[in-house]
Amino acid sequence: MLKIGMPDPLTTPTVPDRTTPQPVEAPAVSAAVSRFKSCRWRRPPEDGPECCGHRDVLPIAGTTGFDPEAWCPDCTFYKLRRTPKKRSPEDYRY
Repeated sequence: MLKIGMPDPLTTPTVPDRTTPQPVEAPAVSAAVSRFKSCRWRRPPEDGPECCGHRDVLPIAGTTGFDPEAWCPDCTFYKLRRTPKKRSPEDYRY
């Protein structure tokens, strides 16, 4: 039984709750961009414009307006960036 002055839950439109965070969809990253991000020749943004730093690609592609879609899918210079492994102190013994 509904009380007078109470909204009817069946006819009242639902308003999204603003207190719960809505999931943010990340833009899809293409295969070329993901390959560029993992390449050892990629110049990081802190070193200037993000571009390919390989000596054969840089003069042609340049640092302004570098497009991974044009260079990275079939790049013959691609080399996976690897993090160096931490060496144990036993490796330093002579």
